[in-house]
Amino acid sequence: MLEIGTKAPNFSLKDDNGEVRTLDEFKGKKVILYFYPKDNTPGCTKQACGFRDLYPQIEEKDAVVIGINKDSVESHKKFKEKHDLPFILLSDPDLEVVKAYDVWKEKKIFGKTGFGIERSTYLIDEKGNIEKAFNKVKASENPNDMLKEI
Repeated sequence: MLEIGTKAPNFSLKDDNGEVRTLDEFKGKKVILYFYPKDNTPGCTKQACGFRDLYPQIEEKDAVVIGINKDSVESHKKFKEKHDLPFILLSDPDLEVVKAYDVWKEKKIFGKTGFGIERSTYLIDEKGNIEKAFNKVKASENPNDMLKEI
């Protein structure tokens, strides 16, 4: 995880509509930046729908939610439409941002070792600095936990 109080790495990634988005465009707002393994899997869907359900309360606190993984723009578009997600999903197929935020980790799944995204969430303050960092978050609890943090 990146160090609290340090400048959050900026990025330029395509959203679910193919539009390039950057972290800098959200200066002045708190950003809940969450990294998740894969669209349309049970845990990731639970986490995304949790953020969806709390999004009005998150917006009231002048914050935004941004989800990032390596899935394609098209995959994000389908995932977002299927679950009526009101927040931004960004595609990082080259893993540049995933690695910059130190969430590409060795994982053991069903006895096999490989690399993947460790479910992690950063809270970035209005000036673009890392305010809080959470790794190995629980998909079902993360949205509520982050609402409390902002």
